[in-house]
Amino acid sequence: MKLKSFTLLLNCFFTLTILLIAGYTKAQPGAAQLQCEHLTSPLGIDEAHPRLSWLLSDSRQGALQSAYTVLVSKNPAEVGKGGVWNTGKITAQSGLITYNGKALEPFTRYYWAVRTWDKNGKPLAQSQTAYFETGMMNQNNWTGNWISDGKSINELKAPYFRKVFNAGKKVRSARAYIAVAGLYELFINGTKIGNHRLDPMYTRFDRRNLYVTYDVTAQLKNGANAIGVVLGNGWYNHQSIAVWNFDRAPWRQRPTFCLDLRITYEDGSAETIFTDESWKTHSGPIVFNSIYTGEHYDSREEIPGWNTVNFDDSKWNGSGLRAAPAKKIESQVMVPIRNVEELSAKSLVNFNDTCYVVDLGRNIAGVTRVKLRGDSGTIVKIKHGEKLYTKEGTPKGHVDLSNIDVYYRPRDKNDLFQTDVVILNGKGEVDFMPSFNYKGFQYVEITSSKPINFSKEDITGYFMHSDVEAVGKLNTSSDLVNKLWAATNASYLSNLFGYPTDCPQREKNGWTGDGHFAVETGLFNFDGITVYEKWLGDHRDEQQPNGVLPDIIPTGGWGYGTANGTDWTSTIAIIPWNLYLFYGDKKPLADNYNNIKAYVNYVSKISPNNLTTFGRGDWVPVKSSSSLEYTSSVYFYVDATILSKAAALLGKTQDQQFYSAMAAKIRKAINDKYFDKAKCIYGSGVQTELSMALQWKVVPEEYRLKLAENLAKRVAQDNMHIDVGVLGAKAVLNALSDNGQGEVAYKLASQDTYPSWGWWIVNGATTLYENWDINAPRDISLNHMMFGEIGGWFFKGLGGIKPDENKPGFKNVLLKPNFVQGLNFFTSSHKGPYGNIVSAWKREQGKIIYDVTVPANSTADITFPNPSSKVILNGKPVNTQKTYHVSAGSYRFAVQ
Repeated sequence: MKLKSFTLLLNCFFTLTILLIAGYTKAQPGAAQLQCEHLTSPLGIDEAHPRLSWLLSDSRQGALQSAYTVLVSKNPAEVGKGGVWNTGKITAQSGLITYNGKALEPFTRYYWAVRTWDKNGKPLAQSQTAYFETGMMNQNNWTGNWISDGKSINELKAPYFRKVFNAGKKVRSARAYIAVAGLYELFINGTKIGNHRLDPMYTRFDRRNLYVTYDVTAQLKNGANAIGVVLGNGWYNHQSIAVWNFDRAPWRQRPTFCLDLRITYEDGSAETIFTDESWKTHSGPIVFNSIYTGEHYDSREEIPGWNTVNFDDSKWNGSGLRAAPAKKIESQVMVPIRNVEELSAKSLVNFNDTCYVVDLGRNIAGVTRVKLRGDSGTIVKIKHGEKLYTKEGTPKGHVDLSNIDVYYRPRDKNDLFQTDVVILNGKGEVDFMPSFNYKGFQYVEITSSKPINFSKEDITGYFMHSDVEAVGKLNTSSDLVNKLWAATNASYLSNLFGYPTDCPQREKNGWTGDGHFAVETGLFNFDGITVYEKWLGDHRDEQQPNGVLPDIIPTGGWGYGTANGTDWTSTIAIIPWNLYLFYGDKKPLADNYNNIKAYVNYVSKISPNNLTTFGRGDWVPVKSSSSLEYTSSVYFYVDATILSKAAALLGKTQDQQFYSAMAAKIRKAINDKYFDKAKCIYGSGVQTELSMALQWKVVPEEYRLKLAENLAKRVAQDNMHIDVGVLGAKAVLNALSDNGQGEVAYKLASQDTYPSWGWWIVNGATTLYENWDINAPRDISLNHMMFGEIGGWFFKGLGGIKPDENKPGFKNVLLKPNFVQGLNFFTSSHKGPYGNIVSAWKREQGKIIYDVTVPANSTADITFPNPSSKVILNGKPVNTQKTYHVSAGSYRFAVQ
């Protein structure tokens, strides 16, 4: 017995030793979190000069990187030699550079590492080795043909494809490269490859297609192998009809794909299996699919083993070759859509044995997975919605689609909105989850043509979205604020499907205005740069030669109207600028510079007096309207200003001078016409007009604080509630908190009576709504992002975390907290390119305790809200009359 005890103790000791060695001790300082093109170890890079980034992991106070060396090699054992690229020792604090070594080769894995030196010039530990892998690099490197089943755009059944091939030698590595116009699921030897959903991302298909790369080494075996592909319509062959004219897209065709499976054998030889006429095709159980409405699945038509080697495909048809949808085929280098979160049913109401209603407890975007049992031929309809009928005289307690089906124009009774249809086979349980659709919903109604037994355990909800990393955290003493922040993030994610959308049910459109109103909320909370860069590519695809952009992007043609002006399509300038601020990366500005310039030039051409009415205006206001010319001209000024700054950053001196002068003229024109200096108001003096002048720095500096006072008075006049639409919602909280009116801003943000963000929350919202009035007759989606600026404002207006334009990417953090009376504590953090920034404060014994963390290799400027307050740090007073500058580290201030 004693021996057993000793042995157990010895085992515990060794376990503890191993844990310590494995990293439970303090990590050595050095470069960490290496990324290529803002992704960790990506496959399929086509960029000849990819961006490489890292951060300095060093918890010491004042930690700073004084120099670095980047090493790139094809051989992981020889990374230290940097055989492909060795930058040499570069004296700089940067953590983002562009590869400039030997020409990268296609289909090649490159290994890289970073050496750094600390602020004293002492070398730190070399980083762990990371890798990136190139893809096609050049479109001429494709071997495969584009193939389809040759059927018409009106064919409802999804096409299935298969190919059997022989891998005669031992496989060292294998990569599948698949480009699709439409959507797909890929299988090898009966196994679905990857966990992506709705690949590839939606683009302007007749101008640019995306391909996805997979490492499929583990799925291949020596000898015979089978590849299977199912194609969905997606946005490429839109058969459902709505007011947005998806069905009239100029690219519309039957789905098609091109695939190269490149195999490298252990002996060094290589082989490519590719798409051609030898592939077999057939229909299967997916008998209808629409990304807009739903998916229909007839389980009686299931084909067991269709994607395996031994399946008899003698009755399948041959595939046909067809033209590539577009000349440009690019790698999809971005965060994929996934089933990110699984939700169980909160409740189930059994109306009878043919009708059940499920509540998931919160509003999401995504799909449901259902397990169904019943007689062969039983038709089960799975309807998804955000609301239930509540009034007498309606089918009370059943799913109500009236708030989201208003723009749908059903072709016939079979294409049901937000509804999947499953036909049972009578052979046992049918486990169904749609492959090529998503919806916005909280409630699910299951109705069947014959009785079925159904329980809560038979349904699971999946919250789907682009699987961006969460980089922002928030916790406060206010339950309302915490719920508002969570609701904002839920709406943001519900509307992130490879591009930002307005809503996940009624439209699924990439409304440009919604996109830039919410960009700061998105970037404070999530690492979204890859999604935004892809969407900016869509902007470039859609821009007309004269510079005009549609107000939904991508589009099949809808949106080139008279209202697609500056307040909406300023995305082309505002989003690249914010990516620069948040990531310190100039590439988005460089990539889109000519597009911003063409856009600004167009607006200038139609605005001879430096004022424009080109815009949509302050959409869905509470009650007061604002001047369209004023609001559109403010965004014209914003665009010209960003263009001039981008020109300066990119060394375009003449452009910088020209567009800086243009911006000054626009600003002067706005102030000459709309600014009443005597009253210190803009326009008619409503909240949107006053706040936009402050938010976008149109007001002359000498009037700034007085204008903020007048805005606060206007808010008080409006009973301390908002009176804004989307443009004012973007501006009003920032305009107040940035200009000495933080208390008023917080009172506005934390109201829980109509009209307010909080009014939604106290009425049960788990996402943001499309209208302040929850009983409005129109514009009543319950999952919308256009009022979503508040989620970013919490970080800016209360935590005070802001990027520094002069040292972007949070190289220097601007900290301007507001210690508002309505909160006992507030904690915010944001993980930027240099690491985690923390701004947290609490009330304690009549003082404010303010805790700050500044990540290694960065600094911060702290501005306290009250210059007359007494601030103590480490027993010494801090001069609150000026900005307090700190280096990396953790600090605790006592504020009285």
